[in-house]
Formats: sequence, structure tokens, C-alpha cells
Amino acid sequence: MAEFDLNDLEKINKSEEIIDFLVAKEVIKEKKFKKQLAYERELNKLQFELLKLQQYLYLNNKRLLVIFEGRDAAGKGGTISRMIAKLNPKKCRIVALPKPTEEEQGQWYFQRYIKQLPNKGEFVFFDRSWYNRATVEPVFGFCTETQYELFLQQVTKLEQLLIDDGVILIKFFLSISKDEQQKRLEERKDDPMKQWKVGDLDEKAQEKWDDYTRYIEKMLKKTATKTSPWVEIATDDKKIARLETIKYLLTHVGGYVPSHAVENDEKILKIH
Repeated sequence: MAEFDLNDLEKINKSEEIIDFLVAKEVIKEKKFKKQLAYERELNKLQFELLKLQQYLYLNNKRLLVIFEGRDAAGKGGTISRMIAKLNPKKCRIVALPKPTEEEQGQWYFQRYIKQLPNKGEFVFFDRSWYNRATVEPVFGFCTETQYELFLQQVTKLEQLLIDDGVILIKFFLSISKDEQQKRLEERKDDPMKQWKVGDLDEKAQEKWDDYTRYIEKMLKKTATKTSPWVEIATDDKKIARLETIKYLLTHVGGYVPSHAVENDEKILKIH
């Protein structure tokens, strides 16, 4: 095994370079990490493209809103974290609102979300969104049937108003199999670094699987429009899902052209 010191490590500033370094020093065998290395290299390339997309938004005063919805443990937070990893934090935001306060419960349902919409030149991610009222709330009885139906009537009109005003809106739904969800939820309980993710609703995700399915299918059918479709991403393979999500985003912001060819895998992605 070749020797190395701290001076060698200081030269590493990308995750894929760590693997390259360890292979070069004969600490690990390249064959064993070939798939991981390919993923890291592709992710790094796409993250650089996202940085250029952010610059495009800023220079052209564009407003980009990316909505992430999905079942518990489908990978919303992990995907967003990879997307923002190399962005300028001054021009991007993650919005993950807690349950509404008593005051907010007395407001128009969309009001607290309207405050979070992107400003010119800004890149905003909604980690869950107003679509809580289409899935989580009716599943657990947090809204009335009247409130639920009113939401379905209003949401597409609201989104069209935003689009007409120039907001670029992209909606992702991250799907996951029941078995994979159970596996990830169990991992969260056992991992001290992930236990904070386990909430009361997560505990019932498997129990309420069929109820969620019914509301999710209705949401995708009723709230997908020609100008604001749902992009469903299969996430049982987290790494592939992250790459496919980024690639779709890069190729669906009007006016922006990635510097290299980007194509989605149709087996992973479904447009509603």
C-alpha cells in the first residue's frame, strides 16, 4: 500500500476525488467502487450544471419554484440536499413549513405559502407544499371533505396564475415501493443521525399505505395540467432517482440549455 499524508488529503475537494485517491494509493480496489464512482462523477457534473442554471435565473430575473412531494422516506430531503450542494445560498431557499399555527388556520389555505414564493433571480424548493391538503391532511383527518374538495378546485387555478405571471413551476412526486419504504423507516429508527426524521405520521405510513395510495392517485390525476404536470420519479434506487430528477429540471427551464446532452431514463420517470 502506498503512503500518503495530510498534504495529499488537502488536495481533495470533490467526493469522487476521494475514491480516485484511495484507488491510486491502493487503499481500495477500483472495481468494488466502480458504480459509486460513476454516480459521484455524474452527480458532480450535474451539480455544476445546476450552478450554471442558477446563474441563468439570476441574470435573467427568472423565478423558479420546484415542488417536492412524495411518500415518507421517498428521498425528498436527500434529493434537495444534493441539488443545492453547490448553489449560491444567497439565491436559493428551501421551504419546509411546520404545521399551521392557530392564526394561519384562520387564513386562506394558500396564504402562508404565497409568502414563500421566489423573488426575481431566485431558486426556491418546497419540501412538501400546499399539496399536504391533497394527501396527508385527508388521510389523517386534518381537514374536512369540503376543504379537501375546495383545494382541488383552487390549486390548478392558483398555479396557472403563477405561471402566467412568469413563475417557472416544476412539480416532482417521488414514489417508493411499500417494501422499500418499510426498510428505510426501520433504518431511520436505528440510525442516531436519522432518528430526528421519524415523526408521528411516519410511524403510520405503512399502516395507512392504501389510504395514501387512493389520495395520491387522485391528486396526480386531478392536479396535473398541460402547463403544470406532475413528474413522478421512482426512488427505490436513491442514486438513480437523484440523477434523473436533476436531469429533468435542467432540461425543463425555458431558455436554459445545458452545456452537454442530458437525457432522462423513461423507466424511472413518468409524466402525469
